[in-house]
Amino acid sequence: MASDNSFDFSLAAVSPHDGRYASHTRALGPYFSEFALIRYRLRVEIVKAVEYYLKRRIGRDHSRLPIEMVHFACTSEDINNLAYALILKEFSNSELLPRLDAVVRSLADFALGNAGRPMIGRTHGQLATPTTVGKEFAVFAHRLRRQVGHLRRQEFLGKINGAVGNYNAHHAAYPNVDWIDFSRRFVEGLGLVWNPLTTQIESHDWMAELFDTSARVCTIMLGLSRDLWAYISLGYFRQPPLAGEVGSSTMPHKVNPIDFENCEGNSGLAIALLQHLSAKLPVSRLQRDLSDSTVLRSVGSAFAHMVVALSSFSKGFSKLSIDEEAIAADLDAPRSFEVLAEAIQTLMRRYGLPQPYETLKELTRGRPVNPDLIREIISSLPLDAPVKSLLDRISPASYLGLAERLTRTYARG
Repeated sequence: MASDNSFDFSLAAVSPHDGRYASHTRALGPYFSEFALIRYRLRVEIVKAVEYYLKRRIGRDHSRLPIEMVHFACTSEDINNLAYALILKEFSNSELLPRLDAVVRSLADFALGNAGRPMIGRTHGQLATPTTVGKEFAVFAHRLRRQVGHLRRQEFLGKINGAVGNYNAHHAAYPNVDWIDFSRRFVEGLGLVWNPLTTQIESHDWMAELFDTSARVCTIMLGLSRDLWAYISLGYFRQPPLAGEVGSSTMPHKVNPIDFENCEGNSGLAIALLQHLSAKLPVSRLQRDLSDSTVLRSVGSAFAHMVVALSSFSKGFSKLSIDEEAIAADLDAPRSFEVLAEAIQTLMRRYGLPQPYETLKELTRGRPVNPDLIREIISSLPLDAPVKSLLDRISPASYLGLAERLTRTYARG
């Protein structure tokens, strides 16, 4: 309840976008609300109620003007397709791309700041070849940047060509007008790309492209959130406790990774909606059906889930700190030296020793792989002293390949 005893209507909201997450999604109202759709329609053409008003005014004040030409040859889809194209173009440029740019920038900055910080790798959840903290986050920055590039090159198409896309009424009434050129100039005058061939509806293929790219962004964000969740569970990253934050309801010592869990959950919901929109909207029965009309009203919900996911990620990521001791302890742990088996057998191959895999398997089977065993194996190999000296100097913390160079070269694209 509000302080003045009036009811808090956010608690009665059917959608979490208008309730729990309203602070994250308020910026979407000017694009995806019913009011916004009416406003964008007005930018394309006066809507029906105002059309009637204008007809009455024109008929009263200018009786010789052809009042029925106020809404000449337009279908509702001629107006709606252009309104939705403007909505999605302006939302993408003003809201979506800046949010994604901020995420990519924060990931790249973090990657470069930790380009050389060693970290044990994990494949299939088990200890694997070492990497660096920075390189793992540079991968995500690089993946997201590529999708953002696709979004920047996205075309937003529109049409205005009548009941089945042939200018039938236009041509019948005014056969000497170049309606094709008029249509092109009108659509391009709105800042959109003209689609010359459609049925009654614009084909929505460009929408499918936009939604598919956005779904891939959400898939990347979902994977990134899961990886961060795992690193937090390993103790590699810490989240500072915040004053007034409840955290776990039964275990007061815990600081739950809720921001990354929110990002994962909302990314999944966005993917489901975006993929359905992408698969459904380009399909229409013959020259027109209205199944696209009801589906398009959920575009705002899809992007609201995406915006919540991005906001949650940014909030959580900004609070993280690296636990250097935990990462170093894993690298220095005796069990981590088993990852050096790759380096040993690779150099055995390089210098022509037979059956390197089988030899290591025989030497390590049934024995704990630790630094002492690794040194014993290196000592027993028939390799020249310089090669043995090289192997002796390798540790999980130094066996990093070109991870740092890759990060510094490509983290910012």
